[in-house]
Amino acid sequence: MAEEAKAKGNAAFSAGDYAGAVRHFTDAISLAPSNHVLYSNRSAALASLHNYADALADAKKTVELKPDWSKGYSRLGAAHLGLNQIQDAIAAYKKGLEIDPNNEALKSGLADAQAAASRSRSPPPPNPFGDAFSGPEMWAKLTADPTTRMYLQQPDFVKMMQEIQKNPNNLNIYLKDQRVMQALGVLLNVKFRAPNAGEDMEVPEAEAPPPQPERKPEPTKEEKVSEPEPEPMEVSEGEKEAKERKAQAVKEKELGNAAYKKKDFETAIAHYTKAMELDDEDISYLTNRAAVYLEMGKYEECIEDCDKAVERGRELRSDFKMISRALTRKGTTLVKIAKCSKDYDLAIETFQKALTEHRNPDTLKKLNDAERAKKELEQQEYFDSKLADEEREKGNEYFKQQKYPEAVKHYTESLRRNPKDPKAYSNRAACYTKLGALPEGLKDAEKCIELDPTFSKGYTRKGAIQFFMKEYDKALETYQEGLKHDPQNQELLDGVRRCVEQLNKASRGDISPEELKERQAKAMQDPEIQNILSDPVMRQVLVDFQENPKAAQEHTKNPMVMNKIQKLVNAGIVQIR
Repeated sequence: MAEEAKAKGNAAFSAGDYAGAVRHFTDAISLAPSNHVLYSNRSAALASLHNYADALADAKKTVELKPDWSKGYSRLGAAHLGLNQIQDAIAAYKKGLEIDPNNEALKSGLADAQAAASRSRSPPPPNPFGDAFSGPEMWAKLTADPTTRMYLQQPDFVKMMQEIQKNPNNLNIYLKDQRVMQALGVLLNVKFRAPNAGEDMEVPEAEAPPPQPERKPEPTKEEKVSEPEPEPMEVSEGEKEAKERKAQAVKEKELGNAAYKKKDFETAIAHYTKAMELDDEDISYLTNRAAVYLEMGKYEECIEDCDKAVERGRELRSDFKMISRALTRKGTTLVKIAKCSKDYDLAIETFQKALTEHRNPDTLKKLNDAERAKKELEQQEYFDSKLADEEREKGNEYFKQQKYPEAVKHYTESLRRNPKDPKAYSNRAACYTKLGALPEGLKDAEKCIELDPTFSKGYTRKGAIQFFMKEYDKALETYQEGLKHDPQNQELLDGVRRCVEQLNKASRGDISPEELKERQAKAMQDPEIQNILSDPVMRQVLVDFQENPKAAQEHTKNPMVMNKIQKLVNAGIVQIR
C-alpha cells in the first residue's frame, strides 16, 4: 500500500501537482514511517511549493533515518538555501560530499550556495529607472494619463506594476509587455513609438476584463539561488519502466491516428494493437481500433473491441465519457448490421446505456434515428397489399350489416397493412359518419383526397360530413372542388344543390333564430371568419353597406371584397335583404 501511495506521489510530482504529491507521500509515510525515501520525496514536493520550513523538517528526518545517504544532505541543503540560511546550506552540501564526493547534484548545490554567500556581501547594482517607480507618485502619474488609466482596470497590469515597484530589477522581465513600455514612457515623460508605426496601440475596453492566469515572472539570478529546483524523485526500476511503456504507447497511438487519417487502416490497427500491449490501462486504444474496424466493415471485431473497452473501463474506473464513447460506437455498428426491426432493439438499448454514462448530443441523435428507422422498418415489414384488400372487404361486409364498430376495426387493420390505400380511408370515413364521429371522419376524408386528389368519393365523404356539421359554405367548396375532377358526378351535383338551398335560406332569413344563432356561433370559431371580421378594411366595408350606399356600390366592384362578403353571408353573419 505504501508503494502504491508513493507511486501516486511520484506521478503527481512529475505532472507538477506538488500539493497532490505531498498528500500521497504523507499517506505513504503513515503506512511506512521509517522509510527515509518517502521523507526525502515529500521534502522535494514541499520545496517546490516554497514551503521550505516543512521541507527542512522532512530533510532532517531523512538524514536522521539514513545518515549515510548523500541525497538526504542534498534535500537539507536545498531547504536551508530556500530559507536563506546560506551557511547551513553550505555545511549540508559539504557533509553530503564527504559521503559521495562525485555527486553532481551536491556539487551544483554547493556552488549555488557559495555564489549566494558572495552576493549577499555585495550590494545589488542600482536600477537606472528605480526612482520612476518609487512612492505614490507612480500611481498618480499613471492615473493622470488617459491610456495608462485604462490599464489600471486590468488586474494583471496592476500586479506587474506592483512587482516592479517592489523590485525595479523586475522591469527587465516585463518590458516585452507593450503596456509596461507605455507606462514607463508616461513615468519618464518620454513618448515611445507603438509597435506598428502610424497606428495607435490597441487599448482594451474599460469593462472588467476576463480573468487571466497569473503571470509568474522569470526569476532573477538571485531568486534562482533562493528557490532551488528539487532533485528527481526516487523511482523504482519497475515504475520507470512502466512510465516509459506508457510514453511509448502514446507514440504508437499517435502513429495510429496518422495512419487512420490516411485511410491506411491495417497500419493503424497495428499501431493501436501495439499501444494496447504496452499499456492496458488506457481504453482509448481499444475504442480507436474499434473505429478502424467500423470503417473497414469488420463489424464483429468492432463490437468485440467496444465490449472489451466497456468492461476494462469499468474495472479501471475510467472516465465515463470514454465508456459512453465505446457504447455509442457499438450502437452505431449494430445499426449498420441491422436487417429487420428487431435488430434495432439491441442498438437502441446500447445507445440508452451510453446516455446514462454521458448525455452526449451526438449519441442522442443516433438514438432518435435508430428509433425512427425501427418504426419505419416495422411498417414496411407489416405491409401486405393482399391482406390489406382482404381486411377492407371484411369491413365492407360489416358496413352492409350496419355493424359500424366492427367495420372500423377491419378498415383500420387494412390501413396498417397498406397505409397508402385511399379507398380504406374513404370507407372508414363513412363508418365514422354513421357513428357520429364527424371530426375523425373528416380527417379520413381529407387523407383520402391527399392520397388521390382525383378520387370523387373522397370529396363526397368530406362534403357530407361538413354538411352534417352545418358548415354549408365549406361543404359547397368541397363539392365544387370534386366537380373539377368529375363534372358529371351525381353525388357531387346533389351536394352542391343541397348546400346552395341552405345558404339561400340563411341569406333570406328563412331560418329560426335558434338555428341562426347556432350557425353564427360556429362561424365565429372559424379562423377565416375571425380574420375577415378583424380586418379594419372589411369592417369599414360592412359599415358602408349599412350607412353609405354610394361607397357600397364601389365595393361591389372589388371581387376580393365580395368574396369575403359572400363568406360572411354563407356563415350567417351577414344577411342581404
